[in-house]
Amino acid sequence: MFEFITWGGAALSLAGLVGLVWCIAHVMKARKSGLSDEELRAVVQGVLPWNLASLFLSVIGLMVVILGISFG
Repeated sequence: MFEFITWGGAALSLAGLVGLVWCIAHVMKARKSGLSDEELRAVVQGVLPWNLASLFLSVIGLMVVILGISFG
C-alpha cells in the first residue's frame, strides 16, 4: 500500500515540476516578445500564483514520497 503512496507523491511532485517549467517558459516568452516594463510586470504577476501553486504541489509530493518510503 505504501508503494502506491510513494508513486502518487512522485506523480504530484512531477506535476509540480511541469508547472514550474511552464511558468519559466511563459515568462521567458514574454521577455523575448519585447513588452514594456508594465506589461511584463503584469505577465509576471499573472504567472506568480501558478508558480507558487506548482511549488506547493511539488513540495507536498516530496513530503508524500518521504512518508511512503519511511512507513513502507
